[in-house]
Amino acid sequence: MEKTIAQNPTARRNYTIESTLEVGIVLTGTEIKSIRNGKVNIKDTYVIIKNGEAFVLGMHISPYEQGNIYNPDPLRNRKLLLHKREIMRLYGMIKQKAISLIPLSLYFQGSKVKMEIGIGKGKKLYDKREDIAKKDAERKMDRALKSHL
Repeated sequence: MEKTIAQNPTARRNYTIESTLEVGIVLTGTEIKSIRNGKVNIKDTYVIIKNGEAFVLGMHISPYEQGNIYNPDPLRNRKLLLHKREIMRLYGMIKQKAISLIPLSLYFQGSKVKMEIGIGKGKKLYDKREDIAKKDAERKMDRALKSHL
């Protein structure tokens, strides 16, 4: 059973997602408590691969209110849990095809926090306009069908 905690609203708008990958994330105890309270934001996040390890940057987890002075930094880099061969495959894709790794959503799977990462390319401005035009055309067709029936 999966319970969605947070989603990245700009990811699918700014990137063409080719495939997705589920990864674990290393968190501290007070971060888990803040996430359970829904105090997390993954809007401006991205994933980098550095020294053979994957990290998520820009993820904001608010400090836990009942925590102590040892609450971690809200914007610290958090390590992602991937197999070495997955990291090497992603690193090769990034270097060859100029793709990006974008967090799409954060959710609970049982008692563990998982992150869905999208592997995709950035959209150009004309691609974004084309997508908006397609959505508008679909909405107009749906409205016409509903009013006709």
